[in-house]
Amino acid sequence: MVEITVLSGKGGTGKTSITAAFASVAKDIVLCDNDVDAADLHLILTPEIIQENVFAAGWQAHINNQLCVDCGKCAELCRFGAIAKVDETYQVNSFKCEGCRLCEHECPVKAITSKQSINNKWFVSNTRYGKMVHAKMGAGEENSGKLVSLIRSKSKAIAEKEFVDIILNDGPPGIGCTAISSLTGTDKVLIVIEPTRSGWHDAARLIQLVHKFGINCYAIINKFDLNKKVCTHIIEALNELKIDLLGKISFNEDFVRAALKQQSIIEYAPKSKNSILIQNIWAQLVAK
Repeated sequence: MVEITVLSGKGGTGKTSITAAFASVAKDIVLCDNDVDAADLHLILTPEIIQENVFAAGWQAHINNQLCVDCGKCAELCRFGAIAKVDETYQVNSFKCEGCRLCEHECPVKAITSKQSINNKWFVSNTRYGKMVHAKMGAGEENSGKLVSLIRSKSKAIAEKEFVDIILNDGPPGIGCTAISSLTGTDKVLIVIEPTRSGWHDAARLIQLVHKFGINCYAIINKFDLNKKVCTHIIEALNELKIDLLGKISFNEDFVRAALKQQSIIEYAPKSKNSILIQNIWAQLVAK
């Protein structure tokens, strides 16, 4: 079994469009959308949900004012300023509470309890290219990294059960917790880079992170013809870093038209130059 993760240094590089195109080529795979904070692979692949599960996230403190003796110890200890007196009673500001549970442990009359948020879900779905594991986090929820680890483990279990050789992860942008959770234990990483100064700056940071994990790293440049000067600089930098550039994809509005029809570029324009190039990139990536 091989696990391939597609990442980008920043949002808007076309990472999900490329991942969907890879799914069109590979077909017999298990897909996993690791971008749990803003999942969008489902917009192209229109999955049919066959399993829905709750993911318990961060803790939230609650004060029982009938037990509270107004000692104020909780407000004094809370370093996040989440507890204050409102209308003569101590209350927890849910937007400031970090779920550390210190107030719960230190309350002398046990008037504070904590509950885990269940405003998050993960799913197993059928798509036209195989099973897909994906998730949806509520706004402002915590533990997105743990959720990525969970759905990746579920995708591996499905791949083992159904004797599928390839797991394809649509990773999140950036270098945060979800990106780190997407990298841990993966076999190959493909970084999608856009030809802008910010695009390369963020991609370079991501490459440093991937190297710390010792994972085989490859790159493609999407919309390369929008800024050929910056594209040339990126190619030179990739050569210095000894990272294989598997292809340069040109800007084409067919990607947008395909997404509006809930199709990949391979499905929408199978004989186009970009579709043929993406098929070649996938063949290289699998063979590496």
